[in-house]
Amino acid sequence: MLIYRQVAQVRRSLVVAAVAAAVLSLGACDAGGGDHDANARAGGGPSVVAPGKPGEPAQTLSAEEAAKATVDDTPNSADFRYAQLMIQHHAQALELTALVPSRSSSTPVKRLAERISAAQKPEIGAMEGWLKHNGGEKRTGGHDHAGMPGMATQAQLKQLRAAEGKAFDELFLKLMITHHQGAITMATEALSEGNNVQIEEMAGDVVAQQTVEIDRMRRLSS
Repeated sequence: MLIYRQVAQVRRSLVVAAVAAAVLSLGACDAGGGDHDANARAGGGPSVVAPGKPGEPAQTLSAEEAAKATVDDTPNSADFRYAQLMIQHHAQALELTALVPSRSSSTPVKRLAERISAAQKPEIGAMEGWLKHNGGEKRTGGHDHAGMPGMATQAQLKQLRAAEGKAFDELFLKLMITHHQGAITMATEALSEGNNVQIEEMAGDVVAQQTVEIDRMRRLSS
């Protein structure tokens, strides 16, 4: 799943590639004379291969097109929606893991909950920082937090709080697997619809990490 981070890094490097291509083009123009000018006017200049988003094909762009494409990673509505909703989604995950130390009877479940908490607390901080940096506090409202995929209902939370021992562990794993699946759905949507590299990196990390944790929880459930 590190492919998401690698794609983002390649995209950022395209600016450098585009500039280098443009410099080479100018140098060749000085050395080659009129023939090169004719080729350039015909569209035969240097090109850059730009990787698409996950699942999308790469594109061959001119140096100018590549520079324009890579410079603009202005956050769009999908980026803001992801950060705002995922903060709330992560907050419920922390609410679930906070119940584990006093109610669980399983050491592996307790360790899993610690890892989830240790990962998602800083992720919340990163998304809050991103929103603040990009004026996200001005883009509030219009989001149905209760309708986010994978969220536990109030009835399920009440049932979990009342459970102990093995019954708690079984219900915790069931709810957390569903919760992680919802987070992956949200992150996948952000990777498909968003435009900002930082959000792509955060969403890619969620997909990678929570996929691994789902596999771990399924093994504990069996």
